[in-house]
Amino acid sequence: MKPIILFDGDCNFCDASVQFIIRNDPKGIFQFASLQSDIGQQLLKERNASTDIDSMVLIEGDKVFYKSAAALRISKHLKGLWKLAYILKIVPAPIRNAVYDFVARNRYKWFGHKESCMLPPPEVRARFLS
Repeated sequence: MKPIILFDGDCNFCDASVQFIIRNDPKGIFQFASLQSDIGQQLLKERNASTDIDSMVLIEGDKVFYKSAAALRISKHLKGLWKLAYILKIVPAPIRNAVYDFVARNRYKWFGHKESCMLPPPEVRARFLS
């Protein structure tokens, strides 16, 4: 099973992040689903994870990663220098997550809400779970 990224489908910043990951994941390693979707909620329940999450989530098999841990694990698989971001894993999780939480708390104010969902091109559409 490919790693699955769950994201806030209402958030412009989150949508931009998904687009960034798609552009920098030419091997198509990741699949995607909205946290708000039925499949997103089902995936969380199957792993006994909270369904009331306000964070990017990475599911790798039975393991669930949240916040900065998810972002860093994702970066490890991206092309180019983005792989190097994984070195930030040496920063203690409470510090990394404090920065993550600050951005997450302000993402709607800074980047706004989505009025409609993105319709990915056919070659990318298969990577979105429904």
